[in-house]
Amino acid sequence: MKLEKTVVNRKLGVLDVIIFLVIISILYLAIAPGIKGNVSTSGIQVSTDVSNLPIYVLKSVGRMTGAYILSVIFTLIYGYIAAHNEKAEKVMVPILDILQSIPVLSFLPAVVLGLIAVFPSHNIGLELSSIILIFTGQAWNMTFSFYHSIKILPKDLEEASGVFGLNKWQKFKKLEVPFAVIGLVWNSMMSWSGGWFFLMACEMFTLKGKDFRLEGIGSFLQTAATQGDKKALLWGIAALIFVIVILDQLVWKPVTVWADKFKMELTESGEAPHSFVLTLLRRSVIIEFLIKKIYEPIAENLNDAVDRFVVKLGSKEKIEEKGIGFIIRLIVRILIYGILLYSGFNAFKLLMQLSKNEWGRILPSVGYSFLRVVAAQVIALIWTVPVGVAIGMNKKVANVLQPIIQVVASIPATALFPVILIYFMNKLGGLNIASVILMLMGTQWYILFNVIAGAMAIPEDLKAATKTFGINGWKKWKVLILPSIFPYLLTGMVTATGGCWNASIVSEYVNFGGKTMSTIGLGALISEATEKGNYPLLLIATIIMCIVVVGVNKTLWKRLYVLSEEKFKIEL
Repeated sequence: MKLEKTVVNRKLGVLDVIIFLVIISILYLAIAPGIKGNVSTSGIQVSTDVSNLPIYVLKSVGRMTGAYILSVIFTLIYGYIAAHNEKAEKVMVPILDILQSIPVLSFLPAVVLGLIAVFPSHNIGLELSSIILIFTGQAWNMTFSFYHSIKILPKDLEEASGVFGLNKWQKFKKLEVPFAVIGLVWNSMMSWSGGWFFLMACEMFTLKGKDFRLEGIGSFLQTAATQGDKKALLWGIAALIFVIVILDQLVWKPVTVWADKFKMELTESGEAPHSFVLTLLRRSVIIEFLIKKIYEPIAENLNDAVDRFVVKLGSKEKIEEKGIGFIIRLIVRILIYGILLYSGFNAFKLLMQLSKNEWGRILPSVGYSFLRVVAAQVIALIWTVPVGVAIGMNKKVANVLQPIIQVVASIPATALFPVILIYFMNKLGGLNIASVILMLMGTQWYILFNVIAGAMAIPEDLKAATKTFGINGWKKWKVLILPSIFPYLLTGMVTATGGCWNASIVSEYVNFGGKTMSTIGLGALISEATEKGNYPLLLIATIIMCIVVVGVNKTLWKRLYVLSEEKFKIEL
């Protein structure tokens, strides 16, 4: 481990002002379409007939897959640019903080009304809206993981890539992506689980008093919960669990076994993980034919094309900022600043419509939600670190617990929330306790999966060294385990914190059995404002949530990220 002291000096500057304007502008542009826009329903009735579950499940999985593909593309592009361009990094990372802190419901007006306006006579707009909304619940933790993996890439590997003359594309595909694979795979599973978590909100929601619905397992569960149909609700949960188990065995288990080959180590590990499905696929003649005759030729041609493009791009001399290029850049900057100022001004005008009573609700709501988030995070941290390390470092434990955890983590807490509500409804604490449980159930997996990835990434030679020197117990945790998993744990904590704030919108304001139940909290304000079309309240509540999340990220998590890059970076 490379041990260095890190000094972090941070002062408010022009960049912070610009970022604050970006926050307000993004939020205003997100809700602006709904302020004066006409809202119409999709006209789809979601049935709670159990016979519809198979087709509903297929439709939901299709939307999830589309959102996941978008998330992977976004992750690789955004994470790469942020990690390699220092100027862009100063803006892109804070913007990523902003994006992960914006609740799904705050994206609704822009996404839904915008796409419905583009496709007014078709249901395509609503389908695309659902996919994009699911994407907003999947992409951010994957992007953080990929970005941070590149930032902690061992220097000797980077130097080796330079010695071998790898261009940017070759370095990307042969070094950076393989190094990030383990973290990406585990965060992909978490992203998929995150998609399930918000599926109910993305397939069936209320905007400005009007209902929007799509056929899917999420809307099925939401409809059953709203109608108080316990039988349909249980059937829906059972169908969802069945699908999750199937996907785990057919997709995620083989992928995690495949990813093990990217583990960075100097000595051979012991027993390799095994997947029956992956073994069958590797032995399949059809799969081998498809790979050799279709995949490999296409991949090779694409790779050659990208290689030539990168070489050609790299051979060009850097053009100085003068003449027409300078003018174009100046115009673009003026347009961007103009949009920011215009959006900020209109957002300010919108906020002036808030009543004193609404302003008075903000601070208590922030306080209560903050306490719930902290409580959920502390509880999650207590159990996820030891369990995650046990799974990541012990193959026998992993073989037993990993499949169970993958399945349990994929079950959206929102699907089980009605059952939890029934239990806590008449007990002390009521929705306050239930909302903390929902936050915990929905976000603890971010930490657990990242800890598992970190523990799995510990090189076998370091494990062997600690064993040779007789380092065990707490000392082993202190000198090997905690320093090794710290960067991964940090990524999990950052995304889990943002996830907790997002989860507040579905945990603090609930429609169940034809009744609306709510508690004091920022998430409840956002849900209430979205349902009633109160856009000034929606804007201020979302702005405050973003400021809180970004503020914590900047004052706490960012400092710890710098510390992890400097002090807890493995060098071979």
